[in-house]
Amino acid sequence: MSSILLNSTSGPIDFESIKQLTAEEAKAVDVLIIKELSSDVVLINQMGHYIVSNGGKRLRPMLLLLAAKALGEVDQNHLMLAAVIEFIHTATLLHDDVVDESDLRRGKQSANAVWGNAASVLVGDYLYSSAFEMMVRTNIMRVMEILSKTTTAIAEGEVLQLLNCNNPETTEEKYLEVISRKTAILFSAATRLAAVVSNTSKEVEEKLSQYGQHLGVAFQLIDDALDYKATKEELGKNLGDDLAEGKPTLPLIYAIRNSNPDEANVIIDAIKNGNREAFNEVYAIVKSSRAIEYTEQRANEEAQKAMASLEVLSESEYKQALLALASFSVQRSY
Repeated sequence: MSSILLNSTSGPIDFESIKQLTAEEAKAVDVLIIKELSSDVVLINQMGHYIVSNGGKRLRPMLLLLAAKALGEVDQNHLMLAAVIEFIHTATLLHDDVVDESDLRRGKQSANAVWGNAASVLVGDYLYSSAFEMMVRTNIMRVMEILSKTTTAIAEGEVLQLLNCNNPETTEEKYLEVISRKTAILFSAATRLAAVVSNTSKEVEEKLSQYGQHLGVAFQLIDDALDYKATKEELGKNLGDDLAEGKPTLPLIYAIRNSNPDEANVIIDAIKNGNREAFNEVYAIVKSSRAIEYTEQRANEEAQKAMASLEVLSESEYKQALLALASFSVQRSY
């Protein structure tokens, strides 16, 4: 049984070693994805393959597969739902990039930059529709209930984020509500679905769902911290994108609360006007206010909660991998 280091004092988490634990299953999921992307509409094939093959950690389907293996065997329904989760995630990325007017995704041109906004929205809709068609094939009503609620919550999170844009009065509570719905809910669905298909107890299902939810929040908190910490190459998008879009993320919310009035006004003005030109000045204020450290601290708290949720699982290398992913979520630089 392999041992995976779990804390920051033990050195960096080897993400590739974790991926290897579900490598065979991941290949089967990739085959399913390619098959389900097959359409006689050429543009759907082109865009679908461009997005799905465009790097990415495939973290959400990996979580489902690891949780399934921690509970026993991976069956065809697990594989199908891992593909469904990736389709839903990809659809949200397509729609996100249109709303945010992003031109970079994972270091490459975003789909909307290549094919335009209309095509991106429509192919995103196609992926959502395909995901629901696939989940119906499992013939498990609980699966359809979970994923329908999940996609509704994601849409609500997107709208809430839109309402918060260019609003420097957004509170930490409102920000956390957005990321809980927009990002963490799909992590939670992935791990919950593994439990449902594996016919576990209600307690195990709830704990795995909590694990995914806390992990997703931690992951997004670090994403928002990296916007003021990573390089463009590490991040795979332009630095300051969140600021340019007027998004009041936690580093900015904290910096406004913990800076002098003049500094706070610089950030407030940048959020109101989506001013990328103010990035360097805002970055300096964020750094001096220790907003990055605060955001990382909150992410660590969520990662610890995620780990605690796994106490219901029997010991295995797959449980260790899930624990390690919680550590990875807060240690990563990309």
